[in-house]
Amino acid sequence: MKTTTFLRWLATTLLVTTSASAQSIAQINGDRFLSPFNGQNVSNVTGIVTAKGPDGIWLQSVKRGCDRRVSDGLYVYGSALAKNTSINVGDVIAVNGKVSEYRSNKDYMYMTELGSPKVAAVLEHGRKVEPLVLGKRGLNPPTKQYSSLDKGDVFAVPNNQSLVSVENPRLEPESYGLDFWESLMGALVTIENPRAVGRPNQYGDVWVVGQWNTTGDNERTGLTVSDKDGNPEAIIIGSPLDGSKNPSDTRLGDHLDTITGVVYQAFGFYRILPLTNVSVIESLSPEVAAPTTLTGDGTCKGVTVGGYNIENFYAGDTAHVQAVARHIVDYMRTPDLLAVQEIQDDNGETNDGTVVSDATLTALATAIRTLSKNTTSYNYTYISPIDGKSGGAPGGNIRVAYLYKPSVLRLRDPNPGNATTANAVLPGPELKYNPGLIDPANAAWTNSRKPLAAAWELADGSGKTLFTVNVHWGSKGGSSSLHGDARPPVNGGVEDRQAQAEVTASFIADILSEDASANIVTLGDYNEFAFAAPIVEFAAKSGLKDLDAVVGIPTAERYAYLFDMNSQELDHFFVSPALAERVEGFEHIHVNTWLSYDDRTSDHDPSVAKFDIC
Repeated sequence: MKTTTFLRWLATTLLVTTSASAQSIAQINGDRFLSPFNGQNVSNVTGIVTAKGPDGIWLQSVKRGCDRRVSDGLYVYGSALAKNTSINVGDVIAVNGKVSEYRSNKDYMYMTELGSPKVAAVLEHGRKVEPLVLGKRGLNPPTKQYSSLDKGDVFAVPNNQSLVSVENPRLEPESYGLDFWESLMGALVTIENPRAVGRPNQYGDVWVVGQWNTTGDNERTGLTVSDKDGNPEAIIIGSPLDGSKNPSDTRLGDHLDTITGVVYQAFGFYRILPLTNVSVIESLSPEVAAPTTLTGDGTCKGVTVGGYNIENFYAGDTAHVQAVARHIVDYMRTPDLLAVQEIQDDNGETNDGTVVSDATLTALATAIRTLSKNTTSYNYTYISPIDGKSGGAPGGNIRVAYLYKPSVLRLRDPNPGNATTANAVLPGPELKYNPGLIDPANAAWTNSRKPLAAAWELADGSGKTLFTVNVHWGSKGGSSSLHGDARPPVNGGVEDRQAQAEVTASFIADILSEDASANIVTLGDYNEFAFAAPIVEFAAKSGLKDLDAVVGIPTAERYAYLFDMNSQELDHFFVSPALAERVEGFEHIHVNTWLSYDDRTSDHDPSVAKFDIC
């Protein structure tokens, strides 16, 4: 628990100072998110001490109530009380204090607590403390909906239409995830047979589920996000109350020892603060997924196309260069055409006006050739951005790029554009620039990467033209927590991505208007879910099909990214109707999502598809 006195001083609070007579813990909590006694002084609040932390203690009603909407737990904030060695777990005490609603950030939910505490009496010692066991006796977290204020869709656009702190709805813990965890706020709970559904953050906090119903279960036992389902049944395990440390190398699917702790709210999420550190019992094997089964055969009947966001890639990070090259050789099996994202300029984040990335892409091609024992040679193509105008790490000037095997593919009538020239679809169809950026002056691309369109043909002249568009849409920066005050949660940058979807889709639609049977692949990091508005609108306007759906990958296995509690897919392949009829396979290769934070090479997994373009 990382709460500090300084944060308390800065905190946004809801306080209206009045007085109240003796109140029970249940009465203080009430059946809504905010206490009906907020701002009031209360006396003789009686409960059993269930846990002690560095900044306070937790109380539980001596006799539990029967209203599932009302918590029998309460956090009492006061470091002096926490350090009072005469107060121990199992003591029954009566406390006077002031009820308040606390949060450290305006975007977070409030937490009801009792502040300025003074012990009025110690009534009993040695009372047995019994935690509530989650997953038993009806204590099952809802599996789809977070809040009634989301109106059925936690990912709806427009979002940020209401605030929990303003609406303060009555709790419905059997229907909504936020209500469920709020109804247990301050309570001592146990999770039996927990498993990790995320990787730890920098503090060792890790998302888990226990022995209760879950949705979106993938084969790695993670939870995959899906339409209208953000997996509210998961809970994060925070910092241990005894001062021990949670492991930093927990991995997706790890089986953990039983966890007992108190329900708390901090840093934008409901969480459980365990009495002691998380312990891993068993990790799944294999450690990483097998290599793709899809390889090119050098003819138009079997062309492989890969996509990989290689995360702030530049030549100066030699270890990263080698790791990415190894993934491409050993796991992607050197696809004929590779669309990569987050290629930095040649001196990385040194902000000196450099925009070219020839040395960086040459370093990658050289590493691939060496690791493949000189069996694979790649050429590359890209367009340098305007300095400081493509987003990403300052000075890095990230852009998208292609690597291709010249023995298999070549640019059709190469005629590269530049950072300001807009590509266009000419009769044929042909591209005005090959490769060329799509409408780079459009305001949709402010501080973002511009899509790179290219036209390819087989090196031997056989087969049909393959059109590709390599995208890296605007980030989700500025999003609020799924557990946050805003409902539905803020989807940062969604308006930008909707505009980018419109521009990208219009260009693709122009190709299909020239030739309805054109072979088109649009791939890359869309920074959005397939069921969210920008992608839905993109697919409808462009006329392309989601390759996951085309080949029938189960919904739960559509992931290449791990964030908080959710396995998710931000990287997509979309194909034209004609090419959808000639797909030989499509696979996501989980070389990063299954690993601990320190062991991963990128925050994204790569994917590989195989097509017949004859």
